[in-house]
Amino acid sequence: MPQASRHDAWQAGDSYDVYMGRWSRQIAPRFLAWLKPEDDLDWLEVGCGTGALTAEILRRCKPRSLTSIDPSEGFLARARANVPDERVRFQQGDAQALPAANSSKDIVVSALVLNFVPDKEKALHEMKRVARRGATIAFYVWDYPGGGVEFMRAFWTAATALDPSARDLTEDKRFPFCTPEGLTDLVKKAGLASVVCDAIETPAVFENFEDYWHPFTLGAGPAPGYCMSLDADARQQLKERLHDSLPRAEDGSVPLKTRAWAVKALVT
Repeated sequence: MPQASRHDAWQAGDSYDVYMGRWSRQIAPRFLAWLKPEDDLDWLEVGCGTGALTAEILRRCKPRSLTSIDPSEGFLARARANVPDERVRFQQGDAQALPAANSSKDIVVSALVLNFVPDKEKALHEMKRVARRGATIAFYVWDYPGGGVEFMRAFWTAATALDPSARDLTEDKRFPFCTPEGLTDLVKKAGLASVVCDAIETPAVFENFEDYWHPFTLGAGPAPGYCMSLDADARQQLKERLHDSLPRAEDGSVPLKTRAWAVKALVT
């Protein structure tokens, strides 16, 4: 397995929910408010994860149909439990070979997934293939290069100070294209038109330090995977460094924020 991806253990839906899912759920409604989709559309969601965006589509957008795919059966099981709604069809599938007919969807969306797809251009071409003329393709990814996921940035800053080799695992190094320029260029290369890219920000406030630290001990994702690969002494050193470096509010909470880049384009 490549060095930079050896800790990408995304199969455990429950652990992912504790680590990233709760922040994904905060971004999803803001994304849809920014997107302003019409009602009664045929939707395809690419990479549904544990169902954060799925639930918001059903709550806010009155879809005619919604198919939500993900390659991970672990995530799909969690999504079905989180979103027990007969209007959505959860299906295993690959973003690079979408299980949908040509020109069959009015809107294709993806949440916090595109950076993990090996061939991003192929995935965008697939989204374009299944979309009807005039359809919208839209997605969002975390602003890794800009430190937009502050709790991750704090973790890796502390980790690399103790272990410089961890630098190869950091998301800003692995996903340098997650900038407005990089994302816009990627979408234009796929032949999409009227490209718009905007920032979406939300608070990420942890109740206390343990609320911040615990998700990193669950092993789901690059940072938690790295954390749990350390021996007990190294992990304790990392914990203490984070404890001493994170900001605190008067009530003991840890006030941070997240920022994602949202992109939308038209199929012509």
